[in-house]
Amino acid sequence: MTADETAGGPVRVVLADDQPLIRSGLRVLMADHPDLDVVGEAGTGAQAVRLVRELRPDVVVMDIRMPGMDGIEATGLITAGPESARVVVLTTFDDDEYVYAALRAGASGFLIKDMSLEGILSAIRVVAAGEALIAPSVTRRLIEEFAARPDPAPPARAVAGITGREREVLVLVGRGMSNSEIAERLVISVATAKAHVARLFSKLEARDRVQLVIIAYEMGLVAPPR
Repeated sequence: MTADETAGGPVRVVLADDQPLIRSGLRVLMADHPDLDVVGEAGTGAQAVRLVRELRPDVVVMDIRMPGMDGIEATGLITAGPESARVVVLTTFDDDEYVYAALRAGASGFLIKDMSLEGILSAIRVVAAGEALIAPSVTRRLIEEFAARPDPAPPARAVAGITGREREVLVLVGRGMSNSEIAERLVISVATAKAHVARLFSKLEARDRVQLVIIAYEMGLVAPPR
């Protein structure tokens, strides 16, 4: 979904969290923002999947630890479906061991539960506009932590069609750099950097920038510091 597509109406949001207090707090907060509309709430992953199929929201704010189907499985089902809802994981970074798995399942980023409510709303808007919400500094922390963990069966990625320049761009994306930082490093325009990233999305079948970061690690182009 593009920014132009969301400009025609409010961003439709489903809140998926087994804690009613969190859902209630977010719903009340969003009520004061006409560009955001909570269209449904779910207390389990299975309920979230069902609501997405019924309501076709733009964004799902997804907790990971829920009874029954957890947020990781639910995220995989939602992002693999035809509804094209985008998922933002809502978790506690320092404690949750499953954030990396959720991103690989198709989530467009993650929110930290102790971040400001206004920050959460801003992140929802960013994801609804088709971008990944993770800032470069947070991306580095996340990927450095989880990419180093053993993965018995990483997905294969076709890389034959990537040009040398696109490979350079992918490395820099994997290091958490923004388009402007990539442009400065490679001495190219920001528009050219964006074009390279867009081609990487297509060639590597990545939903967004977060998945490009993960792919860079899976391909061995970027390694976490030792």
